[in-house]
Amino acid sequence: MKNLFKIAAVSTVGVLMTLTVAAQEAKPLDLDQLLAQLAQGQAAQSAENKSREQAYLAQRAEQDKLLKQAIAQRDAELAKSEKYETTFENNEFKLADLSEALDKRMGSLKELFGVLQQVSGEAKGQMQTSNVSAQFPGRDVFFEDLAQSMGGASKLASIEQIEKVWFELQREMTEQGKVVRFNTEVVEADGNKVNKEVLRVGAFSLVADGKYLDLNPVTGTVAELVRQPASRFNEGAAELQQASGEIKPFALDPTGGSILGLLVQAPSVEERVHQGGTVGYIIIGVGIIAFLIALERFVSLTLIGAKVNRQLKSKELKDDNPLGRVLKVNQQFPDVAYETLELKLSEAILREMPKITRNLTLIKIVSVVAPLLGLLGTVTGMIMTFQAITLFGTGDPKLMAGGISSALMTTVLGLVVAIPTVVLSSMLNTRSKNILLILQEQSAGIIAERSEQQLERRSNMKEASKSAHNVA
Repeated sequence: MKNLFKIAAVSTVGVLMTLTVAAQEAKPLDLDQLLAQLAQGQAAQSAENKSREQAYLAQRAEQDKLLKQAIAQRDAELAKSEKYETTFENNEFKLADLSEALDKRMGSLKELFGVLQQVSGEAKGQMQTSNVSAQFPGRDVFFEDLAQSMGGASKLASIEQIEKVWFELQREMTEQGKVVRFNTEVVEADGNKVNKEVLRVGAFSLVADGKYLDLNPVTGTVAELVRQPASRFNEGAAELQQASGEIKPFALDPTGGSILGLLVQAPSVEERVHQGGTVGYIIIGVGIIAFLIALERFVSLTLIGAKVNRQLKSKELKDDNPLGRVLKVNQQFPDVAYETLELKLSEAILREMPKITRNLTLIKIVSVVAPLLGLLGTVTGMIMTFQAITLFGTGDPKLMAGGISSALMTTVLGLVVAIPTVVLSSMLNTRSKNILLILQEQSAGIIAERSEQQLERRSNMKEASKSAHNVA
């Protein structure tokens, strides 16, 4: 009722405000008209309030009904929850009893399945990297699935799976002692896949078309090695592939490809030469020049030596050899004193010496300079290596090893050039000295002969003068 009074008061105030506004716009009303309008407003407001009350009461009843339904649903869910909790507890007890009964019944089989799971996990890695899998693919997938399926105690291996485990292990051992041919897809060095006949040597090596192959353990594909080992190994592989039962020498990798992979990664001679850089190229260039000069000197001294030896055996003097040209000096000056002849012969020998000893000093200089250039390249390379260590630290040993290897390569090139040039220089010097010794020996013989002739002539003259004096 208080709410009704408040609503009526508010309505009255509203009507009065409306009438006030209307009075300002229209003509003023008398008190009777104002009372009549107020009564009409109160009647309309009362009707509206009654309709609102009825609507509120109707909604309240509906809300009470919904509340009762929600309470009933909650009670039903609580009952279900209690029922499920009881069922869950009973199932836990049953599961514990069943697990205990399973453990008792399995007995030693539980240990067997544990060992089987362990063997499957180890065999998976072995089958994945074994070259036998190139002929029998998919074995690693079986072992992996078996090991994962036995990870929980809910699933055990079947008899067929157990038999397949020992069958695959036995087949792996058996195939390791066989040399087998089979066809499979091979990824060539250019990326093309070609079906080829592959020769498998146990579990050690795979060969096709005289080239070594590699089994990728991740993708299971067989591919040619991008870099093949030395030619002697490939020749043995080609001969073995073409053999028809006879014994052939063959280089196999007992590690299944690890050593072969490291072998083909080793740089070749050409790559090692390129590691020397600019200094290495200079050393090689100087060495080639020295070798060409040494070859020319070797041929020339050999020919000169042969001509000198022929001249020693011949009495006819020829101008095509140093000895003949030196001996002709004796004929050109037959009456000079032996002292003068000695000077003339020395002059002739000195004239022949540049032709005999030409460029020998250059070869000797190369033999001395080559190791110094190698040392220069090594020092330069070591400086670059230490700069790289300063920038990147010592965390990567390969960085230091590669830099030091490249630095030392120039020293190797210097020694490779120096050692043969020292030997060649010694040989050529010996040959040239032998020729000069022959010239000096023959000239000394001529001088001695001329000296004897002059002494004999002088003694004859003295004897003749004595005889003439005695006669007089």
